[in-house]
Amino acid sequence: MPSDEIAARWHRQGYRRIAGVDEVGRGPLAGPVVAAAVILPDGFDAEGITDSKALSASRRKALVRRIVAGAEVGVAYVPAPAIDRLNIHGATLLAMRRAIEAMPAPPDAVLCDGKFVPKGLACPGEAVIKGDSKVLAIAAASIIAKVARDAMMEAAETHFPGYFFAKNAGYPAPVHKAALINIGLCPLHRLSFAPCRAVFEAATTGRFEKGQSA
Repeated sequence: MPSDEIAARWHRQGYRRIAGVDEVGRGPLAGPVVAAAVILPDGFDAEGITDSKALSASRRKALVRRIVAGAEVGVAYVPAPAIDRLNIHGATLLAMRRAIEAMPAPPDAVLCDGKFVPKGLACPGEAVIKGDSKVLAIAAASIIAKVARDAMMEAAETHFPGYFFAKNAGYPAPVHKAALINIGLCPLHRLSFAPCRAVFEAATTGRFEKGQSA
């Protein structure tokens, strides 16, 4: 379970408002990458907060209500065209930086899930590998980001039916990959990702028709 040991080390150095930062959506073929930043106040009821991947959808939504009601939260996203332009690594760091900047007030320091801290922040930070299983605030951020992105992809299914985005959230599930062949691409697809690029290149060169394998 996550703890506050790493955050406590920063507290001992004089940093009080420490934000946990995490992202979701690096692997999908479609949709944005979404990041969240969360500062949990002293005395916050953190029961049940853990890595979002270990929680059911209903549990995540319940925890989001508690986190939003009692913590400081910033959320941001970077859409597919920017992912294609920046690459997924650059887009992820941009989403994290934007989430930090979207907080109600600037944090004193940030703890970011993964190996990197976004550049250009107004405060110091630390990258924590598997941070969503080690730091409570990062785990909270992972829950916020996951629920926010899932909601975006559920809404996307209304505008782009046939890809089953509400179920696969844009990840390369078999039904989604089949839809690429049978329907083609939609504006949410990441053209720099190999399965989408193959469909795009085949269509633009006349080697591909809907219903045929790329």
